[in-house]
Amino acid sequence: MIHFVNQHPIKPPFPDGLEQVIFALGCFWGAERKFWQQKGVYSTAVGYIGGNTENPTYKEVCTGLTGHAEAVLVIFNPEIIVFPQLLKIFFESHNPTQGMRQGNDIGTQYRSGIYTFNDTQQKVAEFAKYIYEIELTKAGFPEITTEILPAPPFYYAEEYHQQYLAKNPEGYCGLGGLEVAFSLNINQI
Repeated sequence: MIHFVNQHPIKPPFPDGLEQVIFALGCFWGAERKFWQQKGVYSTAVGYIGGNTENPTYKEVCTGLTGHAEAVLVIFNPEIIVFPQLLKIFFESHNPTQGMRQGNDIGTQYRSGIYTFNDTQQKVAEFAKYIYEIELTKAGFPEITTEILPAPPFYYAEEYHQQYLAKNPEGYCGLGGLEVAFSLNINQI
């Protein structure tokens, strides 16, 4: 499959030197757009992660019975965009304190998650969550519910979901952040 916006592949193999991470932050249509717009992001794809059903369909995920979250696979060039920059986009683009929902979207598929591919990503993501939670607490928000795990299997969503908002510019996007800035100094890590 080819990315509708940038014409890069959305499935491996990817060029050498690129890294990947998976983010879940609510409805995957708007989340994917946030990442494909970033300089240094080579490709994105939407899919399902963290559940107990192999190769689920969108209809199955929407029942809440699969345990999967809607997620975005982000393939990026770390020489152009570093992992903490992606974490900033992630945290500022949704409400990471709502548990199994984002706004009016309710269910397990709308939970917040970061799914990592190496120990460094895992540690940086955990530290970022800790730092951002301090800022959110100061602003009166509850504890962050984002799960941070080594990436379990990722199942690509159906073709019509890939880059949906580029194909359907008037499509629904319920993403919204908390208007609390995320800042992670590389020297803090």
